[in-house]
Amino acid sequence: MEGIGMYVLIIVGAIILLWFMLYLIPIGLWFQALVSGVRISLLQLVFMRWRKVPPSVIVSAMIEGMKAGIPLKRDDLEAHFLAGGHVSQVVHALVSASKANIELPFQMATAIDLAGRDVLEAVQMSVNPKVIDTPAVTAVAKDGIQLVSKARVTVRANIKQLVGGAGEETVLARVGEGIVSSIGSASSHKAVLENPDSISKLVLEKGLDAGTAFEILSIDIADIDIGKNIGAELQMDQAQADKNIAQARAEERRAMAVAVEQEMKAKAQEARAKVIEAEVTIPLAIAEAFKAGNLGIMDYYKFKNIQADTAMRDSIAQPGKGDSNKKNN
Repeated sequence: MEGIGMYVLIIVGAIILLWFMLYLIPIGLWFQALVSGVRISLLQLVFMRWRKVPPSVIVSAMIEGMKAGIPLKRDDLEAHFLAGGHVSQVVHALVSASKANIELPFQMATAIDLAGRDVLEAVQMSVNPKVIDTPAVTAVAKDGIQLVSKARVTVRANIKQLVGGAGEETVLARVGEGIVSSIGSASSHKAVLENPDSISKLVLEKGLDAGTAFEILSIDIADIDIGKNIGAELQMDQAQADKNIAQARAEERRAMAVAVEQEMKAKAQEARAKVIEAEVTIPLAIAEAFKAGNLGIMDYYKFKNIQADTAMRDSIAQPGKGDSNKKNN
């Protein structure tokens, strides 16, 4: 029994050792590269394991490049993988660009990949342009009518500008700005509705794709709707503002008139007070005149008759006041 157990342990150890040797020395992968025409030694495959580079990824990329007629260096592929790049995506993009007669060097492809862009998608977009729908753009023509338009922008990836070039958001913003400028320069909204392609021509002439990762092929106006009459609303708002200003000025004048009236009333009351104050001194003056002998009894009666005569004339001149005096009597 001990001999059988020892034999089993030796077999298990041999299997583990064989698996470890096959993992460390990928003979199958080396043979696959050999029959595909890719020259790579077993020692290099072992070194890849130690450098934590998956040999299958590098060998598959070299085989794909060899079959497509694109010479690739193992060191370059390893360096790109260690830099955090996607080796398979880069090789797929190189093959696609080669088949489409698009100039795409290996260094540029790796730079695009490390910049965070999908290099394979960029190559495919260069072959098959992409259509981008802009959001609704609102603009006002010179006649004050608001127009709401939507456009479809056909773009193609500009391989040379993918590194450092602006993205789709910048293209959409520039197109929207161009549409607003084109509609705003139109003499009337009818001219825009009759000839919407004039917007496309004006926008294309501005060179909006400068500095972006795309090349604008065409701009097509998909829809134009009539919005509000901004001019009329502005005139109504201006008229309301003028009305409010006029009302404020009228209220100011009324307040000033009321203030003047109150001032005049105050002055009149002050004058009446002075008259009453002066009338109060008359009996005192008459008494002083009596004491001094400057006024006699006959003179006093004449004075009273004059007062009575003046009161009668006032009552005749003011019938209402006379009637009220009679009623009071």
